[in-house]
Amino acid sequence: MDDTVVIALFRHGLTEGNKRHAYLGWTDSPLCPDAKRKLGKPDARYSMLFSSNLGRCLETSRLLFPQLHPQLMSELREMHFGEWEGKVFEELKEDPHYQKWLSEPFTAKVPGGESFSDFALRVEMGWNEITRKIKEKKIATAAVMTHGGVIRYLLSKFSPEKKDYWDWKIDHGAGYELVWEEDKWRRGERCTLLQAAPIMEKQNGSGSNTG
Repeated sequence: MDDTVVIALFRHGLTEGNKRHAYLGWTDSPLCPDAKRKLGKPDARYSMLFSSNLGRCLETSRLLFPQLHPQLMSELREMHFGEWEGKVFEELKEDPHYQKWLSEPFTAKVPGGESFSDFALRVEMGWNEITRKIKEKKIATAAVMTHGGVIRYLLSKFSPEKKDYWDWKIDHGAGYELVWEEDKWRRGERCTLLQAAPIMEKQNGSGSNTG
């Protein structure tokens, strides 16, 4: 489409940690062998690829976009879960800090990790860098390989339909395309169209809401 900007947000493939429903922020976990086999191929061409610098995103990027060299960005990492990294609900449910965070996820800070405002500021910085590079290269299509929390935040900010952060469902190995009229994109407005990223059919796995 002429005079449009398309940015696709992809979530990495299902990992062993995701299968356990563990909190995976900056702690890495390998992709499940079955998940790797089930990853589809994007049925679209993107001019640039930006990726979280964590291994699960790099592994997924190599599988989905072997023709593109990803630009690595630490700003695209998942929220840092500090002392809770790699742990599951059963291990944390008696922790008063965890109970407080569950009741106040947007204000309570994870011990040794990030608050939601820390996380949001970091993601905003990454998004600003992505938009700067897209403008600099004068391209119209780009893909971003990242994590569930990052995608939820960006959709809550830029989707044409206003939905709460937790209302977005992000499957592993899948994604969304955000389409802007170029002038609206340059002004930082909500996108004009949101659609599932076109992926050639394969069965995608889904897992926990973290990572």
